[in-house]
Amino acid sequence: MILGFSIALVVFSLLLMLLVLMHKGKGGGLSDMFGGGMQSSVGGSSVAERNLDRITVVVGLVWFAIIVALGILMKLDS
Repeated sequence: MILGFSIALVVFSLLLMLLVLMHKGKGGGLSDMFGGGMQSSVGGSSVAERNLDRITVVVGLVWFAIIVALGILMKLDS
């Protein structure tokens, strides 16, 4: 069970990192490398940004829950 949660933690950590890097930057940076400069020609980017925010929050909460569950399992295991 600990192994399953550890694998899930690695997967959700990578997913969370990817989602954070996809967010729109305020002064350029990594987000412009992934198409941030195309926003002026593409309409509806605010809806996409809001959805990305929601997905990032949900993934962050699941990531946190996995960490708490792993801590409890490791404490009970020893």
